[in-house]
Amino acid sequence: MKKIEAIIKPFKLEEVKDALSQIGIEGMTVSEVKGFGRQKGHTEIYRGSEYKVDFLPKIKIEIVLPDGRVEGAIAAIISSAKTGKIGDGKVFVSDVEEIIRIRTEEKGDAAI
Repeated sequence: MKKIEAIIKPFKLEEVKDALSQIGIEGMTVSEVKGFGRQKGHTEIYRGSEYKVDFLPKIKIEIVLPDGRVEGAIAAIISSAKTGKIGDGKVFVSDVEEIIRIRTEEKGDAAI
C-alpha cells in the first residue's frame, strides 16, 4: 500500500477531485495548508504599505491506495492540477505498513 500526498493550488481542488473520482477513487483527506517553494512568496500592498507574503495558501490531499492503483492516481492528479506555472505543487509517494479500520478492525487492503 502507498500513501499519496499532493500539494496543489487551492482553485484546482475540484478538478483533482473530479479526475480521481472518474478513475474510481472516492476517499481522500483534504487540508488547507500554507507553504512556499522556489517561488518564495510574493509582496502585496495593504493600506499603502508593502509587505512580503512568505507562505502561500495551498491544498494538501492525502490518499492511501493499493500499489496497483497508485500510478493512475498520480497521473490523474498531475494532469488535473497542472497549470504550467510556478507553484503548481508536488506529489509525494510513501509506503504504508498497515491500515486498520477502527469500526470493524479490518486490516490491510480491506480497510481502505
